Amino acid sequence: MPFSTPPRLGGDAHRAAARRTTALGTAVAVALGLVTLTAAPASAEPIAISDAPVEIDILTINDLHGRLEAAPPAAGAAVLGGLVEATRAANPNTLFISAGDSIGASTFTSFIQNDEPTLDVLNAMGLDLSTLGNHEFDQGRADVDDRVIPNSDFPYLGANIYEKGTQTPAYQEYEVIEVDGVDIGFIGVLTESMPSLVSPDGIATLDFGDMTAAAVRVADQLQDGVAANGEADVVILVVHEGAPSTTLEAATGDSEFGDLIRGVLGKVDAVVSGHTHLQYDLEVPVPGTDEVMPLIQGGQYGEAYGHLELTVDPASSELLSITAGVKPLVGAAQPDPEIAAIVAEAVAFAAVAGNASLGEITDDFLRGIDFTGQNGAVNENRGAESTLGNVVADAQLWATRDLGTEIALMNPGGLRANLLFASSGAQDPAGNLTFREAANVQPFANTLFTMTLTGAQLRSVLEQQWQPAGSSRPFLKLGVSSTFAYDYDPTRPAGERIGTMLLNGEPVTAGQQVRVVVNSFLAAGGDNFATLAQGTQRADSGRIDLQAFVDYVGAFSPISPDLAQRSVGLSLSAPGPDGYRGGDEVTITLSSLLFTNQGDREADVVVSLGGEVLGSAPIDATIVARSDETGRATLTVTLPEGLSGPQQLVIAVPDNGTEIAVPLELAAPLPAIEVLREPKIVGPAVVGKEPRVKDPRVAADDAQFAYQWLRDGVPIDGATASTYRVTAGDAGTWLSVAVTVTAEGFAPTTTVSDDRRVPGKPGPGPRVR
Repeated sequence: MPFSTPPRLGGDAHRAAARRTTALGTAVAVALGLVTLTAAPASAEPIAISDAPVEIDILTINDLHGRLEAAPPAAGAAVLGGLVEATRAANPNTLFISAGDSIGASTFTSFIQNDEPTLDVLNAMGLDLSTLGNHEFDQGRADVDDRVIPNSDFPYLGANIYEKGTQTPAYQEYEVIEVDGVDIGFIGVLTESMPSLVSPDGIATLDFGDMTAAAVRVADQLQDGVAANGEADVVILVVHEGAPSTTLEAATGDSEFGDLIRGVLGKVDAVVSGHTHLQYDLEVPVPGTDEVMPLIQGGQYGEAYGHLELTVDPASSELLSITAGVKPLVGAAQPDPEIAAIVAEAVAFAAVAGNASLGEITDDFLRGIDFTGQNGAVNENRGAESTLGNVVADAQLWATRDLGTEIALMNPGGLRANLLFASSGAQDPAGNLTFREAANVQPFANTLFTMTLTGAQLRSVLEQQWQPAGSSRPFLKLGVSSTFAYDYDPTRPAGERIGTMLLNGEPVTAGQQVRVVVNSFLAAGGDNFATLAQGTQRADSGRIDLQAFVDYVGAFSPISPDLAQRSVGLSLSAPGPDGYRGGDEVTITLSSLLFTNQGDREADVVVSLGGEVLGSAPIDATIVARSDETGRATLTVTLPEGLSGPQQLVIAVPDNGTEIAVPLELAAPLPAIEVLREPKIVGPAVVGKEPRVKDPRVAADDAQFAYQWLRDGVPIDGATASTYRVTAGDAGTWLSVAVTVTAEGFAPTTTVSDDRRVPGKPGPGPRVR
């Protein structure tokens, strides 16, 4: 059934001062007579229109994720409520909107009550509308339809969400709010990547269509002059998708989001975005005009907010100006007492369960970081291997070993907070791990699925860490259990990057059957790991990811972060036509030798083969954003002579315990060329003359010769021809020539002629060779 909840006016004075038009989509809503202009109650007249320009403020948030308490740089819900109230007091023509993900992946205070406290504070603040975000669907469509929407005093928008297999809108597409005689239309769309961001099973009855097509369709509808399908003087797009970084080039580049921004230029007056947790305030030039379109995103967790300021001509309803900004929320207003009371009640409820001690940690367990954030701020890097991702994988494997599992894989997006050693207060000594802290890491309550993968499928899963083109996060690093390690070559093309996979130190073959455990999100193919949905002998263990970690800590407390990397980037210079051989010089390029934020930053990498150390090099600890390339080194080594057949190239970082052995096949040594007759100098070796070399006779066809003339056994610069003109400097010395012979199928062989004395000042006599 299409979305059919009737438009809600709300019970507060703010909403009573505005008139709203809602839409389910033109084709369905007009046909059913459902698109109506809903008048405000008679006791609440719209704000009177004057001749002066109408000034309208629109406050925006995105990706709040249930952050109710103040924890700088997050200001807390009470300060946000205070800001909204203060702005409305200064200008009654104020609206407050969200670009989605207000709930889901929440901290413990909201998580423990299924995000009901967050919905309560948003209702109390008088949120005017929200686009649907991916985390609103964490528990599936049924939860959105049966709990989230009924418990929210504001509409959720999603113009590109359709009933499965149709173009029938599943949710409200837009909201028109009249403010002081100005009709402001809000269109909501969300990321097209939904089947990879939440469990596909939970949204199986929905299709998530093209954002651009939906936004343009509704924008045109709101400006087509047909009152029956909704009209707006100002159109604002609210999208739960965002730029991959904070530059204009990234926002308008080759991605689904870039396509959207370019596609709505001239169609909408501003774009409020979310999802990528960044802060940006951009102006996008509108082609063919001297105008720009504001594009903003307010970061995450209530750390910042967006502010659109509109000036509209009351007579013509023409938008005279629109400006935008993104500002820190900390200190932006005094806390609102009503919101503070709701938060305090939620905190009290969570305190009992949340303060229970699970055990101890000896150091931080951290997610990866990079430095692409606003003003150099540190951002989470889901492309980096992390101690937190690896320990969660270890816990999931331990919790299911009785089911025969051998490897655990953990998605980085399922890790929502760090585990910190430091005390968080008087009741939490340093190193103490509480239930609240563990729940903040894994708030989704996913069950653990077991399955069988072939070695080829496991390789495919690892290849899928490189996300499809246009993804807002180009690489997602899976945490892996300590039983598993692998190397990869980041320079190789897609599908060919994963090298050797090791299970308990032994190579995994393509046909080998491996038992794997993942959370239910990954098991359904989430985060574009489609191969995990194809595993055989699948079973839902019924065990919850959070409980697995709680039990693991209880069994092994105190636990310590493992600073060894479980995957290493490795690229070797190209071998010869017959492969690598002893004596070859090989350049080894390494990466992913360090975590982005833990361990010794001044470490060395050591490379060995056949038990012999080939070389070492210092590691560059510079963080490589949005990838797992942090910890890079390059060294050129010579493969030991005399080795052939299968060998182990060992990459080790003694300072952090990293050690990965990569099989390396060495070709058998080539035979030396048999010299049947030594080379000979022909002609007088006297000053001014030009003797030549008579080539050696060898037992090889099509032999090639290279020459190096020697003076008293030392090479003469530039003397590399088959002839040599004797100079005055050669007088009294002994001349000879080294001839290097090469032939296909043989090792290069060098042979030296007899010495010839150059007349002049007496030399030291013939050398003994």
